[in-house]
Amino acid sequence: METTDPTIVGWREWIRIPSLGVPWIKAKIDTGAKTSAIHAFDLRVVDRDGTDWLRFVLHPWQASAADAVQVELPVHDSRAVRSSSGHVEDRYVVSVPIELAGRELTAEVTLADRDEMGFRMLIGREALSQGFLVDPSLSYAGGRPPVAVRRKNRSVE
Repeated sequence: METTDPTIVGWREWIRIPSLGVPWIKAKIDTGAKTSAIHAFDLRVVDRDGTDWLRFVLHPWQASAADAVQVELPVHDSRAVRSSSGHVEDRYVVSVPIELAGRELTAEVTLADRDEMGFRMLIGREALSQGFLVDPSLSYAGGRPPVAVRRKNRSVE
């Protein structure tokens, strides 16, 4: 029987979402959140042959509208999500292939306005349960993009 050791990640990580045209985005690893979330704005529901899809825009860099990416994905689900302040809101959920610490996985991701949050993306327990172990004493255990890419991100490294 083959066992796979868990991949160690820190409390924050750089991740990749190549299928959405997002080569890098900084994410907070949040074991207190069940579902992952990403900053999405200008969200619209569009009909594709009788199926609901979501069209939205992502800003991958903190505090910047540079390199905005328009995305269209099918609606995976809709859920009531409780924020850390206790507020409950309905959010759309999409299924997104991501790369975390060099491993590919599929994450259910809610679409939310995270413009005022410290990170444009949050990775929750559902995604982490796919073979990851969080060491809160570490940052960027999965590696970092080149310095030129990191400089585009304006939040504190």
